[in-house]
Amino acid sequence: MSRPAPVALARQPADGGVLREIPLPPYVTVEDVQFAVRAVVVHAPRTWSGGTICRNDASPYPCRLHRWGRRVLTLRGLPPAEIDALVERGDPTADPRPYRPGA
Repeated sequence: MSRPAPVALARQPADGGVLREIPLPPYVTVEDVQFAVRAVVVHAPRTWSGGTICRNDASPYPCRLHRWGRRVLTLRGLPPAEIDALVERGDPTADPRPYRPGA
């Protein structure tokens, strides 16, 4: 009786271990903005002996969720300085400036 071949539980992505970007929503809702603020604040940079890492999951900074959050907030019209200010404040429930169509 032959034994089945062992199954690998953890598989690396086909592109050599680099995970793809998280897709952006087709249009940015208020809920997406709330998730994005949480992503950039919770996944903020932390200086470590080996360099800068994500404070939440210790992956190289900026991690996928931080990059996604920045892209969503940029699509919503926030300039990089305002996104940096959100990260610095450290409040994942902060309300970025209200959306003003045409502004």
